[in-house]
Amino acid sequence: MPTSPQFYRVLTQLCYWPLLVLVTLWHSLPSSEPASLPTSLSLLFWVLPLLFPLTGLVRGKPYTHAWANFILMLYFLHALTTLWTHPDERVWAALELLFAVGAFIGATGFARYKGRELGLGLKKLKDQD
Repeated sequence: MPTSPQFYRVLTQLCYWPLLVLVTLWHSLPSSEPASLPTSLSLLFWVLPLLFPLTGLVRGKPYTHAWANFILMLYFLHALTTLWTHPDERVWAALELLFAVGAFIGATGFARYKGRELGLGLKKLKDQD
């Protein structure tokens, strides 16, 4: 695997932006389920969390890349659940899973290697004494 922070930053961007577009399109389409949420509420619930780390991801901040993974796990779990329970939405869910996993790997790699490059990180207990 590459150890260049730039590789992981590009991977994050190549997966994060399509995930944002996919989620927006998917949840703005009318649903065939009779008890579905209103479109505006569905968009608020699914798109808003992706907007929280947006500034830090664009600016290339390692800390933001690290905590954005917690948000990406929501979409990972949603995709897995949808793949299992909604056969008619499997294409959407498979794309969501692909983009969420790619963004997760990219954000993790960028946070790790850029953090090392900047000298950030947790001090080991034996180094504190």
